[in-house]
Amino acid sequence: MKQDLQYPFELRPLAADEGGGWLISFPDLPGCISDGETPEEAMQNGRDALAAWLKAAQEAGRDVPAPGELPSGKFIARVPRSLHARLSARARQEGVSMNALVSTFLAESLGRRDHSRH
Repeated sequence: MKQDLQYPFELRPLAADEGGGWLISFPDLPGCISDGETPEEAMQNGRDALAAWLKAAQEAGRDVPAPGELPSGKFIARVPRSLHARLSARARQEGVSMNALVSTFLAESLGRRDHSRH
């Protein structure tokens, strides 16, 4: 079964008029979306939606598209020491890893930018 395959997803914040929280969607799987109050909750709900979508497609005898090419999800960025210290302190304050904090900041920024274009 293809449930163990990883599908690319898009995660973006929802505007207040959209109900707030976060939206996750899977571009390779039409209609496969979910949401949550936090990015983490949206991702967990997205895993459930993905499993349900794949199961429904299989039970209906439909072809399940192969996942798209996934980027590695890793990049390295040099930042000034002062910024690194501020990010590290904020991550400790929030009780998350610095990677999770920076990922959230990037997703929020991209979501605001995408939303302002519509």
